[in-house]
Amino acid sequence: MMAGRYGALALGLSGALFIGYCIYFDRRRRSHPDYRRKLRERRRNQKLAQEKSGLAKLPDLKDPAAVQQFFLDEIQLGEELLAQGDYENGVDHLTNAITVCGQPQQLLQVLQQTLPPPVFQMLITKVPTISQRLVSPQVLAEDDVE
Repeated sequence: MMAGRYGALALGLSGALFIGYCIYFDRRRRSHPDYRRKLRERRRNQKLAQEKSGLAKLPDLKDPAAVQQFFLDEIQLGEELLAQGDYENGVDHLTNAITVCGQPQQLLQVLQQTLPPPVFQMLITKVPTISQRLVSPQVLAEDDVE
């Protein structure tokens, strides 16, 4: 009976020491002079990489108004970029719009009639890659809930 108490006491004490060490290490890491600079730099690099890849922040897919606004913004931005001659980024934004579109086949038919064939071919080749990148964060977010 005494061995069980000592075992429980030792287990509790080792758990408290481990948590204390974690708190100490985290405080020491955050108080380092370069911590904030490196954190800002890392966040800036992530934001630039996201903007560079053309990956837009997805709206809440359960909110129809937000999805519709995102869709309209991406279509408008894609058309503007295509009009300026920036085909790569324009196609990225149109692909984002196709990804959240309720009827992507009909939208693709309209785009096929309005876009030049080389630009439409670029769009068709990018649809699977961007739709996979846009859908993956949503799946991960839903899996984190469990």
